[in-house]
Amino acid sequence: MSITPQVASRQARELCQLAPIVPVLVIEDAASAEPLAEALVSGGLPVLEVTLRTPAALESIRAMARVQGGHVGAGTLVTPDDVRAAKEAGAAFGVSPGATEALLQACEDEGLPLLAGAATASEAMRLLERGYDMLKFFPAEASGGVPALAAIGAPLPQISFCPTGGVSPANAKDYLSLPNVVCAGGSWVAPKEMVRQGRWYEIERLASEAALLGK
Repeated sequence: MSITPQVASRQARELCQLAPIVPVLVIEDAASAEPLAEALVSGGLPVLEVTLRTPAALESIRAMARVQGGHVGAGTLVTPDDVRAAKEAGAAFGVSPGATEALLQACEDEGLPLLAGAATASEAMRLLERGYDMLKFFPAEASGGVPALAAIGAPLPQISFCPTGGVSPANAKDYLSLPNVVCAGGSWVAPKEMVRQGRWYEIERLASEAALLGK
């Protein structure tokens, strides 16, 4: 069932409000997906982004969608085919590095809430004009970091962001302190080596620490 841009953006905002950090996950082995999701959700991070950068991504989304209390989305959406594949795999939302007319239309047609990427005021304004007021600020650090996002927020206070790209435990609180930031995306809560070794308890601990960053 299709949705309007306004509904897509509102639903994305509701998900972003569930926790201060959205884990950005690059999964190499789908067998690790479900226990990884369980660890992150148990640690207090229920909204998960699985990037479509590996052959295991779609299967991982299917597995994670079974985890109670979790909301699994597909990241790195670039084409309408990506959108359709993510939706079919059970993604609850999508995340894109930028935004094109074709990508936005595909998400709306598929009823997939989208966190569309923007790095400049003009990009953010174009998305706002269409009806999106909850965006991804990407690549956050390379685009000027906290000062840049604060500067964009001054003339565009009606737009909120989830900064992603270079966000770490060292700067996450600085991002989260901005009035136009709802949450931030980060990969540090699921280090590749920990995932490979199945160190779920340690990942749950990292998620618990990240969940406290917004307090």
